[in-house]
Amino acid sequence: MDISVVIPLYNEEESLKELNDWILRVMKSNHFSFELIYIDDGSSDGSWAIVEELSVIHNEVKGIRFRRNYGKSAALNEAFKVAEGDVVITMDSDLQDSPDEIPGLYKMIVEEDFDIVSGWKKKRYDSTLMKNIPSKFFNWTTRRLFKTKLHDMNCGLKAYKNEVVKNIEVYGEMHRYIPIIAQKEGFSKIGEKVVVHQKRKFGVTKFGLDRFLKGYLDLLSLFFISKFSQRPMHFFGGMGTFIFIIGFVIASYLAYSKFFDTSYVSMTNRPLFYFGVLAMLIGTQLFLTGFIAEMISRNSGKKTVYNIKTRLKIKK
Repeated sequence: MDISVVIPLYNEEESLKELNDWILRVMKSNHFSFELIYIDDGSSDGSWAIVEELSVIHNEVKGIRFRRNYGKSAALNEAFKVAEGDVVITMDSDLQDSPDEIPGLYKMIVEEDFDIVSGWKKKRYDSTLMKNIPSKFFNWTTRRLFKTKLHDMNCGLKAYKNEVVKNIEVYGEMHRYIPIIAQKEGFSKIGEKVVVHQKRKFGVTKFGLDRFLKGYLDLLSLFFISKFSQRPMHFFGGMGTFIFIIGFVIASYLAYSKFFDTSYVSMTNRPLFYFGVLAMLIGTQLFLTGFIAEMISRNSGKKTVYNIKTRLKIKK
């Protein structure tokens, strides 16, 4: 199978039939072998009934339905498990992602050997205040933290090699960081394609301002996990040692003043004394936190899995 198109949806009954027909036209005009996987993330409208109807009419249409709303990351993760196409393409269900981009994305994966190709909505039709400005700031931060060149990490229109989606796990709100997660697993050839962004035709956006707060919290979590998940002592121990040294220097200065400064004021009457004690206590606690985290990570029983790109016969 050439392509698996993965479409998470939540209360998008108005757009599904039009989107489905559009994708079918593109696929058949390019003679792709394909499947369409719709993941209903606990919709409360008639979205699932439409998916069932489409699956009866078209053999290529498949569906997964959640009992409640789990979020886009969970929807993508479940779809990735069953996707069979050599190239897996994700897109949103609100008609803002154009299916006409599919052949170009597929070509970049197959002919240019990219592991991932991410769409870039260079010209957007969203609210400048609500989406454009926060999105630009968010993408700028991500580029700086992870040294990536992608301009639009949030774009739902992406293409992956099948082996990429089989070797990653998407959870929480991590769907926007899939390129970063994949890069951490060794899939480093990541491209970008400018794609057309459509105006929303039906309904309203399902994302509010809280997604930016969650996005930044997930960004910090991902940064910590990618850097220190296998060596927490480097983070907690390093920070604890630095803070403890500050407290120790303060204590040393006060001790020196006690014996050699004629204008000495009692230690306990100086705010600096309490600051030094606090710094040493916090430093010690952070160091011990790193030590305990290191012991837990080494004895958790979970084996590290390494993705092997090529395996040759090894002669004994």
